[in-house]
Amino acid sequence: MSILRHLTYFVCILAIAGCGRGAPQERTSQRLIVPAQVSYGPISKACIQSDRKKASRELCTCIQAAADKTLSRSDQRKSVAFYNNPHLAQQIRQSERSNDEKFWEAYAAYGEEAERMCG
Repeated sequence: MSILRHLTYFVCILAIAGCGRGAPQERTSQRLIVPAQVSYGPISKACIQSDRKKASRELCTCIQAAADKTLSRSDQRKSVAFYNNPHLAQQIRQSERSNDEKFWEAYAAYGEEAERMCG
C-alpha cells in the first residue's frame, strides 16, 4: 500500500476514534445508520468516556457496531488505546511486524465501515 493511502486511512481512523464528526442529530437520517440493536463494547465505552465535545451515545454505538463487524474483540481492546494515545496508531501503522500489519489492515477496514455506517 502506498504511503498516501496509509496516511489517508490514518487520518480517517483518528477522526472516527475522536468521535469528532458531529452529533448524529446534525446529520440527515440518510447518512447515519444506527443499528437496530444497540452495540456496546470497548470502543463505544472509550468513545463515550472521551473528552471529545461531539461524542454522543448514538455515534459511539454506531462506531461500536462497525467494530463488531470488522474487528476481533482483542483488536477492539487494542484500538481503545488510540483514544488516549493517537501516536500509538502511527507507530503500529508504520511497524513492519506482521502482527501489526495484519492488525492495521483490519483497523483500516473498520474505519471504512464506520465511515460508511456512521457518516
